[in-house]
Amino acid sequence: MADQIELSSPPFDSISLVRFSPTNPSHLLVSSWDTTVRLYDVDANEQKSKFDHRAAVLTCCFADANRAFSGGLDTSVRELDLTTEKVTHLGQHSDSISASNYSKDLNVLITGSWDRTLRFWDPRASNPQQASYDLPERVYQMDLVNHTLVVSMASRLFNIYDIRKMDSPAQTRESSLKFMTRALACMTDGQGFATGSVEGRIAVEYFDPSPEAQEKKYAFKCHRQTIADVDHVWPVNALAFHPVYNTFASAGSDGTVSIWDHKLKKRLRQYPKYPTAIPSIAFNCDGTKLAVGVSYTWDEGEEGAKKAIYSTHPHHVHPRAQISIRTLLTH
Repeated sequence: MADQIELSSPPFDSISLVRFSPTNPSHLLVSSWDTTVRLYDVDANEQKSKFDHRAAVLTCCFADANRAFSGGLDTSVRELDLTTEKVTHLGQHSDSISASNYSKDLNVLITGSWDRTLRFWDPRASNPQQASYDLPERVYQMDLVNHTLVVSMASRLFNIYDIRKMDSPAQTRESSLKFMTRALACMTDGQGFATGSVEGRIAVEYFDPSPEAQEKKYAFKCHRQTIADVDHVWPVNALAFHPVYNTFASAGSDGTVSIWDHKLKKRLRQYPKYPTAIPSIAFNCDGTKLAVGVSYTWDEGEEGAKKAIYSTHPHHVHPRAQISIRTLLTH
């Protein structure tokens, strides 16, 4: 059996996010700058459904096996019925929606936006928007583990919330990294989170504010290479924790994916390089597969785009996207 397949019918433009179903290890959602969200069955290697939007989609997440949500540059929060392909508009932010998470415990969708708000939505309610919380900066990334929500913002700020008690953040922090936050993921065991910056570094942080726990946090350099005595540094675009082993994967604009053991502070493996940058990665719910979204991320502007591999859409020519599904060795 091949340890990697490439999905047929990928998006026509760069990938913004890949996310596996919380219950079905074969179902993958992919949002893209081509204004779509697509649902794939990775075992069958087929696209099961496609949802068109009015502008680039930046975020998507599952509620359960049959429902998902999306948001992006058109500022609309949508519920997607994955079986009937029906789309329900839940409401609106006043700027682009950059991040989303679903809490099955509270039955609530949480969206973060460049409008500097977090909003909570109940899709079953006649007025779905349940609450809006102001933030000091634009939301870049969010992740949720149990009831702990981590929000990464512009100006290297972080807010950590207990989603059952949203009147104020449980903690506010400044990034341990000197440069802009590009990636965020919470540990599977709920103890902490990892962040990645545009300057090829990852920080490992812990929620427990006690000095003993805070002494364990650390940062390290990665996604770098010395070519002809010149140091090349790439952004860390994506992080994902393994649902069983609590190790984590990182992906960067250098086209590489590495697996790290944050307790032992060592790299376990690095996969062969992909043809261009990797904007998003995700493990499936049983930890047997890793989805790797591969597409040009505009780090090198128009010049880099000229070198990227192109796909021709009926109306546009875009850098080509690919979605690789890597089957993992299980212990």
